[in-house]
Amino acid sequence: MTPDERMPQPPRPPLPEASAADAAAGVPSPAVEPPSPDVALADEASPLPGAHRGGFQRLPTAPVSVVSQSAPAEPGTEEDEPLPTAQWLMPPADGPHRGLGAWALAFAIAGLAVSLFVGWGFPIGIVAVVSAILALRRPLESRAVAVWALSIGVVSILYSAGWLLFAAYRAPFIG
Repeated sequence: MTPDERMPQPPRPPLPEASAADAAAGVPSPAVEPPSPDVALADEASPLPGAHRGGFQRLPTAPVSVVSQSAPAEPGTEEDEPLPTAQWLMPPADGPHRGLGAWALAFAIAGLAVSLFVGWGFPIGIVAVVSAILALRRPLESRAVAVWALSIGVVSILYSAGWLLFAAYRAPFIG
């Protein structure tokens, strides 16, 4: 940018003079030079972040016009031949989920393992028995897994009951 093309510069305020106290203390006076001719001054005010600068003419969520253009025909096809129509089908509905028998068997094994050591593991056995009965009533569940879960759950409840009776006899609760 040549100096002739520059915009006229506004008058500048006078530079502050060094005070006598600064001169006595040995503080050098600040040297402020005017800007060189190749520096362009900012406009009246710099725009704030987010200020409208006149770039957009519609809201960002406004509808956009769609112009349909036909695609060129593929080689080897005739223009008069009708295109096959696509049929959109709903996906098949999921059937009942499987796995309740496996959960019942896992609870039964955990209940049996706990009831071998303490008597307070009977709630795990009760959960196993209830879920095994529900698994037996469902058509997709494995009956063998559900029967094993039911039998092991009942055994874990019996072991827990034995531990609780043993603890009651050892304590002065029962005769």
